[in-house]
Amino acid sequence: MAGGAGKRVAAVLGVVCLAAVGGLVLLCLPARDLREEPAFKYGIVLDAGSSHTAMFVYKWPAGKENNTGIVSEHSMCDVEGGGISSYAADPPGAGRSLKACLNQAVKDVPKERHAVTPLYLGATAGMRLLNLTDPQASDSVLGAVASTLKEFPFDFRGAKILSGEDEGVFGWVTTNYLLENFIKYGWIGQWVRPKKKTLGAMDLGGASTQITFETQEVIESPLSAMTLQLYGQTYKVYTHSFLCYGRDQVLKRLLSKVLKEERFALKVDNPCWPRDYKKNFTIETIYDSPCTSAEKPTNYFPKANVNMRGSGDPALCRQRMESLFRFTSCTYSRCSFDGIFQPSVTGNFIAFSAFFYTVDFMQSVMKRRIDKPGDLEDAVVEICNSSWSELLQKAPDLEKRLPDYCPTAVFIQLLIMEGYRFDELTFPNIAFQKKAGDTSIGWALGYMLNLTNMIPAEETSFWKGTTYSSWVGLILLFVAIILVILGTMFCLLRSSKGRATI
Repeated sequence: MAGGAGKRVAAVLGVVCLAAVGGLVLLCLPARDLREEPAFKYGIVLDAGSSHTAMFVYKWPAGKENNTGIVSEHSMCDVEGGGISSYAADPPGAGRSLKACLNQAVKDVPKERHAVTPLYLGATAGMRLLNLTDPQASDSVLGAVASTLKEFPFDFRGAKILSGEDEGVFGWVTTNYLLENFIKYGWIGQWVRPKKKTLGAMDLGGASTQITFETQEVIESPLSAMTLQLYGQTYKVYTHSFLCYGRDQVLKRLLSKVLKEERFALKVDNPCWPRDYKKNFTIETIYDSPCTSAEKPTNYFPKANVNMRGSGDPALCRQRMESLFRFTSCTYSRCSFDGIFQPSVTGNFIAFSAFFYTVDFMQSVMKRRIDKPGDLEDAVVEICNSSWSELLQKAPDLEKRLPDYCPTAVFIQLLIMEGYRFDELTFPNIAFQKKAGDTSIGWALGYMLNLTNMIPAEETSFWKGTTYSSWVGLILLFVAIILVILGTMFCLLRSSKGRATI
């Protein structure tokens, strides 16, 4: 095959053939493999949580916005300081706190993509609480944050407070998008719907916790029911967000219960803290939240100093923690807790955020396997029975958080087993994970996918790479090339034998 003619035929079928001297074809490749890599598009989401803010920069190949499984985490940055809700008395400080990470984003995103890169900020339970107690301060913080974000060269598209239900559903979308449970590529490049079920998502933040999963049962509470249309498939999803049941707020509520049980004495033992651990704090740091303000003592002195000491009593700790839940009141056919309807948990789940960090502590520091409910119980008891010096010896780098692993572990055990009603059969279906592949699990990616319309409601007709007809053409071309090569080699061999005979 002549070099010029070969390239013309190959171009029609989308391949480029490389030839050696004499025109003998050595290799044919799809044309796209010889082109430069396509440029990437980027998106930025600031996850403004109750305890801190994290910035995620996502990327995906240009021109393939509607392709599931393509978006990946390009980089992330943890903002120093507390969450933006902690700046209620200094709104401009909330904006200033974001600048270091935004400057990092300027470097991470190519300059030519700055103006077309969407930038979002979503605030969660911390700002939901602030909005309940002081709407004006909430608006001021969001306004200050928006002003800062507009200073940067990106396509700023808004800063808003997410509802708890949105937070739960976007976390569910992120999880199943990354695991290609909605749709994936077939081996010939065609979109196919995988024959596997979606995973439920459980998120434990600083001020709220969310559970979201697909169900075939009737959802008796309309506020917890969502119907999603993704790639032509309908998903009936149950979701609920429990405000004041995030890790940080639970710890505040627990301290309030401990003080209340001891008649607000200023010197008191905490059964959920490790033995020998001591801490002094002013009482106002417990009752500065709407989650605890209703439990203020009648004679309230904000600056009164509390001297609290750990007693390391797992059974009493569980009793104090149980008092945060209401398991008995239910007007539906079944409830989780606090009178909230929940269908029975079915299928596999991923538990992330503080769920992951706490179970990871059990596994990596306490050297415990967590495969069944009994494993979780044993790990909780061991943590709560450990003294302060024992914990410090095992994990000196975690000193700041060590006192709270016992109460957090007790809370998670109660939440999963008594609250969400997992049991011996369903608990092993929970995977405690931080990431799916290289991308963090959380609501941020699902939020961006929704706002940029990157998941179509209708079934997509996109194909990846070369279409089926082109694959057939390529196969026929390769067969023809092989036949030509074999024919050429046969002729050369025959010719050399003929010369040898002469």
